[in-house]
Amino acid sequence: MRATLLLLSTLLLAGPAAGENLKVEPQKLTEWKAVYGQIETKDRVPARARIGGTIVELQVTEGDEVKGGQQIALVKDSKLDFQITSLDAQLRAANARLETAKSDLERGKELLARKVITGQRIEQLETAVDVINGEIASLQSQRQIVERQIEEGAVLSPDDGVVLSVPVSAGSVVGAGESIAVIGGGGAFLRLSVPERHTADLKEGDEIEIGTSGNALQGKLVKLYPLVEGGRLQADVEVDGLDARYVGRRVPVRLPVGEREALLVPETALRQNGGLDYVTVAESDGEVQRIVVPGETVKRDGSEWREILTGLSVGDVVVTNAGDAN
Repeated sequence: MRATLLLLSTLLLAGPAAGENLKVEPQKLTEWKAVYGQIETKDRVPARARIGGTIVELQVTEGDEVKGGQQIALVKDSKLDFQITSLDAQLRAANARLETAKSDLERGKELLARKVITGQRIEQLETAVDVINGEIASLQSQRQIVERQIEEGAVLSPDDGVVLSVPVSAGSVVGAGESIAVIGGGGAFLRLSVPERHTADLKEGDEIEIGTSGNALQGKLVKLYPLVEGGRLQADVEVDGLDARYVGRRVPVRLPVGEREALLVPETALRQNGGLDYVTVAESDGEVQRIVVPGETVKRDGSEWREILTGLSVGDVVVTNAGDAN
């Protein structure tokens, strides 16, 4: 469905020039349904804590712009520091035992050369060195795991976008997986809730109008959701130049939901006198002034046309420059 379906004659499409007459014919106009759309971000992703602990730093607030991977908070668990201290102590003890075992192995090799001890004893000393080296490697791995857990205390933004909400504060105790902030990204679109009686009149690709008639934007219906809930159909609209500073803000939207026939005349064909609207109609015996009731203004190819509700009939010939002449 196009935004406006006007089945005009060649004369009407081009717009009548000064001094020309226009034969009134019924034209098809689009029926619009006024609804409200809500601005949403395409992605709404929570930035979650990866470890449990206390928030010692909170670096963002609602409305802040963030980049993907940017640190927005820091969670600290003091137990991890204690684990690092414990592992460091165990490593120092293991390294001391390793030095002793290596010294014993060197003396054993000297005694073996003088045939004071057996080769079996040398193997035992070598095994002792290998066991302690294994203990040290295990302790170092455990320490790296704890270091990694400490690093994961940094809460990172999952994507470029704006901070929509921060449900916690500095000093709060959080668990692993708890949301620290909600990031909206991926651009903005309009989410519509349309009465179900209009579902048959809408299809993906329809052009719609957003905002007031004096400052309207054009949008495209890109998705219709198959589930109707509470008598409402959900639909998404993409709009170039949409002001997405306030996510959740409602804006007026006009949807094309049908067609009707109307009689249109150029704006220049109308004139007012005594609070009444007139058009000049050319009849066989001359021009006459006829009182009409105008309706809405329709823009076409840069020209303004007025719908005539009463006062004209199909086939009437309107003098299009009568308003200028008066």
